[in-house]
Amino acid sequence: MDVSTKRASTNGSVEHFDAIVIGGGPGGSTLATILAMRGHKILLLERESFPRYQIGESLLPSTTGAIGHLLGITDELARAGFPIKRGGSWYWGRRKETWTFDFTQSEVPGVVNAYQVERAKFDEILLRNAARKGVDVRERHPVTAILQEDGRVVGVRYGTPDGGTREARARIVADASGHSSPFHRIVGERVVADFFRNVSLFGYFRGGQRMPEPNDGNILVVSMEKGWVWYIPLAPDLTSVGVVMPQQNAAILKKGHEQAMNELLDGCPLIKGMLEGVPRVTEGIYGQYRVRKDWSYCNSKFWKPGMVLVGDTACFVDPLFSSGVHLSTYAALLAARSIHTTLLGEVDEAACFTEYERRYRAEYMIFYRFLQFFYDSNNDQEDYFRAAHEVLGDEKYEEDRQAFVRLVAGFGTGPDVQALAGASAPPSETKRIPLDAVFGIPSWLDVTSASGLGAKGPYLPGADALSISADGFRWVAQRPAESA
Repeated sequence: MDVSTKRASTNGSVEHFDAIVIGGGPGGSTLATILAMRGHKILLLERESFPRYQIGESLLPSTTGAIGHLLGITDELARAGFPIKRGGSWYWGRRKETWTFDFTQSEVPGVVNAYQVERAKFDEILLRNAARKGVDVRERHPVTAILQEDGRVVGVRYGTPDGGTREARARIVADASGHSSPFHRIVGERVVADFFRNVSLFGYFRGGQRMPEPNDGNILVVSMEKGWVWYIPLAPDLTSVGVVMPQQNAAILKKGHEQAMNELLDGCPLIKGMLEGVPRVTEGIYGQYRVRKDWSYCNSKFWKPGMVLVGDTACFVDPLFSSGVHLSTYAALLAARSIHTTLLGEVDEAACFTEYERRYRAEYMIFYRFLQFFYDSNNDQEDYFRAAHEVLGDEKYEEDRQAFVRLVAGFGTGPDVQALAGASAPPSETKRIPLDAVFGIPSWLDVTSASGLGAKGPYLPGADALSISADGFRWVAQRPAESA
């Protein structure tokens, strides 16, 4: 079936595409690239000019491995010189000692490591790759309005670098422009989770000590009385350092960011010692302290007719397990599958995007539920491992540690991610997660367990249960046999 032509058709000042993607970050670039590789005509609109600064520098193997392979950038990432992240090192828990895990302990075939990345460089690799794969990428083209007709999103209005205004129309608009996007309100309400009402203060230093080899590329996370600290080696002469604290401790920011950071690090001798005599970066894109708050939120809905929210536009958990880019690229994978199937006309749009939301929320909740337990630092490592096993709810893991590493590597939904390599996901059991208890959403959401996440999931209102096609790029309607 011919799904597109390579050149956009035009009608006056209005252009027509199969899908429009807002935002050129990892989620947007991944989504646009997958769709273009399936033969669709895709427009990607990005308000900034790349490279540009972004936080979220510690990646998971699910992104650098599975998604990187899918997009064809594995070799390019290897050549970029990013520090190799073999796992994580934590000063966390009742024993007050540093402990380390290795991603190879997940026992996911082919999973060896991830990277610590300067997002300006990493995101540009993904965006330029999207253009090479046939995406119409336009930087400095901010979307200013979402066009709707009869309750359906039909396109966007956007600005051009010369100050002009244009319109583009498409069957589907995907907003992957991040947490600051105003367009999530068109789809639903953003609800902030009370449990993670944290504030972060972060900056960059010109080097610093590293963990002993072979863990010198690991992220180091250290708990302290007022919160916790991340320490990410980005290059031999560049380290990302941030303090995450509950809002009740954020009054220290009134003293000024420099003094606040100094006082906070006084309460973390391990990190302070690693930065002894190391100056802070004071110029360029890394030359200022930055503050983020209200990390954890989730939209009440992820899609409406003609529009879908992807990545941070839809939800974000917490920076503790570096899940941000993973969740964005995983959402892009699911959204690409839903958009591709819808454009082919093989499955009803509502069924496709209900499946998207179901699976995306399930992955989000895996991290959310585990983080709730992990934030209690008065436990032992073995307690955290057992909690991961319980959250994943899968008896196939012989050891609790394996379940923990699989979860924090981004492979809690392993069969769903690995389906893009051509393996279809097995049947799964279902469980009910009370989202109203977490976000105040007055409903229950049926989600599949992490053991399979949905080849034959439960029936959802108005949708058939969907499975993943053999090639991993489409949903397939598959109604289970009626029980006697």
